[in-house]
Amino acid sequence: MGQILALVIVFLVVVGIVKLVRIVPQGYEWTVETFGKYTRTLTPGLHFLIPIYQAVGRKINMMEQVLDVPSQDVITKDNAVVRVDGVVFYEVLDASKAAYEVANLEQASLALVMTNIRTVLGSMDLDESLSQRDAINAKLLKVVDEATHPWGVKVSRIEIKDIAPPRDLIDAMARQMKAEREKRANILDAEGFRQAAILKAEGEKQSVILAAEGEKEAAYRAAEARERSAEAEAKATTMVSEAIAGGNVNALNYFVANNYVEALKEIAKSPNQKMLLLPMEATGILGSLAGIAELAKDSLGQQKPPTISPQPLR
Repeated sequence: MGQILALVIVFLVVVGIVKLVRIVPQGYEWTVETFGKYTRTLTPGLHFLIPIYQAVGRKINMMEQVLDVPSQDVITKDNAVVRVDGVVFYEVLDASKAAYEVANLEQASLALVMTNIRTVLGSMDLDESLSQRDAINAKLLKVVDEATHPWGVKVSRIEIKDIAPPRDLIDAMARQMKAEREKRANILDAEGFRQAAILKAEGEKQSVILAAEGEKEAAYRAAEARERSAEAEAKATTMVSEAIAGGNVNALNYFVANNYVEALKEIAKSPNQKMLLLPMEATGILGSLAGIAELAKDSLGQQKPPTISPQPLR
């Protein structure tokens, strides 16, 4: 009987020591209740409690936690049904509020996030919901963080993992994308043809301008040549007239023979002439040529050679 009593006493002492000494691990905070009422919070480390009088209430994880949001069907503003899921990152800042302000923190946070996902996506079109992930995350974070603040919780991030439209809607979007790409390709082709036509027209314009410039330059050169030929003809006529006035008959013969030969040259160049009959005396032309030779000889004889005066030898 004494041994049993001793064992009971030892057991009670061990239980008392266990109830007396409390070691809180890192990353957790425990609440202390006195006769069922919250009194204080135990931080990580060694603590002592009075057995029966004090007890550990809730063990709260103070580290940042991840909460998976299950997929759900959401109707967008333009009546498109999409399937959405996400993930939530949150951290408990006040262990007493997280323990006693809400019954089930994870379940309450999850329900709050899912409800606001439907609210935010329901106010947006399908195109906006697919292209504005950052805006959706920002709206959800703002709303959920304000709603969970009385629970002593800080929601750091909310990320939408996937927005999946129905299969028929995906096929319609693919056809629309293909049509848009074909439209852009046709526009680019038309723009290329237009640019090519413009460049071709510019090239033809430059070609016509250059051709006109060339014709203008050629006409200017031809006019200049005719002007010089006319000046030479006028000078030759003046010289012949002066020679005739001076009594030189050979100059007249030269003038007549020169015009006679030029006339024969033009007749020979005519494309309609197949045969040329000359009812003339060849001696007349020879006489004229002889007159030309004498005229040239007289012209050369009039030029006096330079005189060279002898120099005395020294």
